[in-house]
Amino acid sequence: MSTSSPARQQSEPKYWHLKTVLAQALDTEFSVGQTLPNERELAARFGVARATLRQALDQLELEGRLQRRRGVGTTVAPPRVGVDVSPGRHAGPAAEGGAWEAVDCAGSVPAAAVARDLGLPAGRPVRTVHRVLLAEGQPVATEQLYLSPGLVPAPGAAQERGPGPERARAVLDRLRTVPWDGQDRAVELGSAGAEDARLLDRLPGSPVLIVTTRYTAAGRTAAVAVATYRADTCRLTFGDREALTLTAG
Repeated sequence: MSTSSPARQQSEPKYWHLKTVLAQALDTEFSVGQTLPNERELAARFGVARATLRQALDQLELEGRLQRRRGVGTTVAPPRVGVDVSPGRHAGPAAEGGAWEAVDCAGSVPAAAVARDLGLPAGRPVRTVHRVLLAEGQPVATEQLYLSPGLVPAPGAAQERGPGPERARAVLDRLRTVPWDGQDRAVELGSAGAEDARLLDRLPGSPVLIVTTRYTAAGRTAAVAVATYRADTCRLTFGDREALTLTAG
């Protein structure tokens, strides 16, 4: 009598086998940045339905092997960019600096989960700082930083009338004076919404890594940052000597 579990008796999905074959072809036949043949040609070459091919391509994109861009097609992806997201115990939301560029600061309504973290009723707008992370001049992440009401004084009148980046930098400067208690951080896999896709030059529904950081001050959550990273471009590291790569599959 066989002792194999039902799961082990199941055959490997066709798209998964095709994904392995395609990965080998990427290693031997294509170079970084090269555009792949269209779906019809690839499906004919490997003798599969286009639906099966799309599943395999989706998986390779999720694993960072391929990139899909509007008007360009599907290309072989370069190695992922390492992004250090290791939390500093008392570092506040304005401490990262570096390649993060301030874009704007305005009122916006956070998602219900963020509102709960901030102890606010759903639908209440809060001051929100928008930033973009650049790597080699290209956007690889976008962040919305939601601030508890009254956390920092409002910028001066002149700054309020200034351009968006100036308003955002003024608020970030004030955040550096807040005595932060600490933070906690969570990472999950998601898909790009229309706005994130536009900002990151991706297609809607493309895989992304979502990093949510809750900053505490005076014993309560005072700020929540929701950062969306391109999953095909970024590998998130946590200050280890060996980079910890987050992939799916």
